[in-house]
Amino acid sequence: MLLSTQGLVLHTTKYAESSIVAKIFTRELGLCSYIIKGVRNKNGRNKQNLLQPLSHLDMTVYNNPKKQLQYIKEMHPSAQYGTLHTDAVKMALVFFMDEVLYKSLKEAEPNQPLFDYAVERLAQLNSSDGAASFPIDFLIHTARHLGIAPLDNYSRREPLFNLKEGRFLASPSVVSSQTSDADYFLDTLSSTNFHYCLSCSLSNTPMSQLSSSQRNSTLNNLLEYYHVHLSDFHNFTSHEILHAVLR
Repeated sequence: MLLSTQGLVLHTTKYAESSIVAKIFTRELGLCSYIIKGVRNKNGRNKQNLLQPLSHLDMTVYNNPKKQLQYIKEMHPSAQYGTLHTDAVKMALVFFMDEVLYKSLKEAEPNQPLFDYAVERLAQLNSSDGAASFPIDFLIHTARHLGIAPLDNYSRREPLFNLKEGRFLASPSVVSSQTSDADYFLDTLSSTNFHYCLSCSLSNTPMSQLSSSQRNSTLNNLLEYYHVHLSDFHNFTSHEILHAVLR
């Protein structure tokens, strides 16, 4: 069956002599794998240019639910993001977004709200300077679309964030070991910063009070949160580049 859909390119691997398999997050079908022939021969440069990380495509695809590998009949750019692959900071943020989506999504599970959100953030990033808080904000909003949103119930009574429970709790010493593991608690400062970022993200407020080291620490804690709640979210690497380019 032929289907028209938009897609975001997440990952490509070599296949046979001149083809590739592209993992593409489609709006209608979720994450799908497509064989694209002739990409690696001398006449395939135009196709290669369409398959950069997070390239936004309009596609006509063959969809057979019984097959793991599908085919693309036609594809062309859906939107042009002129600065995303020329600005070093924005390139690092694009690779970060790409890796988050690639390691979070499962095959053939549509998530149109997340797709629309990712496209919206690409457009915003293309027209902005790439705020230092962008990665943290992207992780928080994406977690909501994935159904693993951390609860911002911070209070004096429950001031410590627990990565496993996904909420703020009292100190480990007064929490039953049956309901929580002390190893998953963030310390007081990290929990306060975590709450601050959750609050800013919810209210669309700039995270201007955080230092560079505090942003890096909070970003690492959010990635660990993803690792705890998503079984395939591991060996994450693109944030290391962000730590170097976002000061």
